[in-house]
Amino acid sequence: MHYLRALSLTMEKSTTLQPETGGKPIVMSGIRPTGYLHLGNYFGAVQNYVKMQDEFRCYFMVADWHALTTHPDTKELRNNIHRVLAENIACGLDPEKVALYCQSHIPEIAELYLLLNSLAYVGELEKTPTFKDKVRLNPNNVNAGLLTYPVLMAADILIHRARFVPVGKDQEQHLEIARNYAHRFNTRYEAVFPEPEAFNYHQELIKIPSLDGAGKMSKSENQYATLYLSDDDDLIRKKVMKSKTDAGPTEKDSPMPVEIKNLFQLMQLVCTAETTTHFMQAYNDCTIRYGDFKSALAEGMVKFISPIREQAKSIQSNKIYLEKVMREGAEKSRESAIKTLREVRRVSGMNYFT
Repeated sequence: MHYLRALSLTMEKSTTLQPETGGKPIVMSGIRPTGYLHLGNYFGAVQNYVKMQDEFRCYFMVADWHALTTHPDTKELRNNIHRVLAENIACGLDPEKVALYCQSHIPEIAELYLLLNSLAYVGELEKTPTFKDKVRLNPNNVNAGLLTYPVLMAADILIHRARFVPVGKDQEQHLEIARNYAHRFNTRYEAVFPEPEAFNYHQELIKIPSLDGAGKMSKSENQYATLYLSDDDDLIRKKVMKSKTDAGPTEKDSPMPVEIKNLFQLMQLVCTAETTTHFMQAYNDCTIRYGDFKSALAEGMVKFISPIREQAKSIQSNKIYLEKVMREGAEKSRESAIKTLREVRRVSGMNYFT
C-alpha cells in the first residue's frame, strides 16, 4: 500500500472519543526489563494486575524504551524481556485476558511522546524526585531521555486512554504529571484523554520494605536486602536470616523499631495469621527469639516464592510461546493506540487528509 494512502487510513476520524471497551474501564501499567522482579514488584503491582484482569480491560507493558535511559547496553535486553514476561505470567497474568506487550512494538507511543513533550516544562521535569535519584545513580549518563522519562510514561498511559494505573507509591508523582499532561492537552485542544488515577485494592498504595530497614526493596540498590522472585530457596533463607534486627524489647508492649516493624509487615504477607500473631505476642511480652522469628519468615518466603520461580523458568524456556504472547499483545495494543492517535491528530489539527 502506498505510504500516503496508509497514513490517510490511519488518520481517518473515529466515531467516538473513547475506545470501545466492552463496558470495562481501561487499566495500563508497565515494568522495566532491568534487573529481576522482586517481592516489592509483586505486592506493589503484579498482585493487583492479576486481580484486575477479570474486571478491567488491561494493558501491561514491558518498558524497553525506558530501560535505555539507564541501561544503554542491549546485549541482554531480549533475554530480560522474556524473563519479565515469564515472571508476570507465572504470577498469574493470563495473556488471553490481558494485552502483554513490549513498548517498542507500539510506534504510536513514540508519536504521542513527541507531541506531549511540547506540553512539558523543563523546570518541572528537573524537580521530579526519580530524575534526581537517577542522576545520583548515573552521574555520567544524564541524558535527555532520563529527563523526559515522565513524559514517555504519560504517553504509555494516555495512548490507551487508561482510567486507572496500578502504580507503586514511588510512581505517584509520575502519575500526577500524566494527569497534568492530559489536562493540558484537553484544555489546549479538545477532551480526548481521561485524567488517569492511581488504583489499588487496598486503601493505601503498598510499599514493601527492604530487609535492612532502609527504604523499600529495589532492583538496583542493596540487592542483598531485596527478595527476588528468581532467588533459590537457600538464598532466600540466607537473606532473611541476615536481615537487620535489634537487641529485642526490654519492656512489655514497647514500640517496635522500624526494622522490626518491617519484618512483621513482610511476615503478614507470606505467613499464616496464626504465625504472625504468635510472634507478635512473643514480642509484646518480651519473649521473642529473633532467630526463630526470622526462620519462620524465611520458610514463609520460600513457600511463597519457589512456585513462582519454577513456573517462570519453565515459561522462559519456551521462546515460541513468549514470542506468540508478545505478538498478540502488540496487536491488541496497537488497535487501541491507533484509535487514540486518530483523535489526537484530529483535535490538534494535524490531520492533513480529507
